[in-house]
Amino acid sequence: MIIKVLGSGCASCYKLEENVRKALAEKGLEAEVVKVTEFRDILKYGVMKTPGLVIDEKLKVSGRVADVKEILQWIE
Repeated sequence: MIIKVLGSGCASCYKLEENVRKALAEKGLEAEVVKVTEFRDILKYGVMKTPGLVIDEKLKVSGRVADVKEILQWIE
C-alpha cells in the first residue's frame, strides 16, 4: 500500500500525516507514506486545496484533515 499526503508542508499536512501513521500503527499495518509537495504533482490528482490524501492512487480526501477513524476505514 502506498499512501501519499499532498501538501506544501503546512500544519494541516503534518497533522494528516500524523493521523495516517496513527491509523497504520493501530491496525499493525505497514505502508509506504510519501509526502508530495510539488504543486504540479498535487494538481495531477485534481486537488485544489490541501491537504490531500491518496491511497493506492485513489484520492480519498482533500481540503481538510481526515481523522484516524476515517483513515482506518480506507485502509482496511
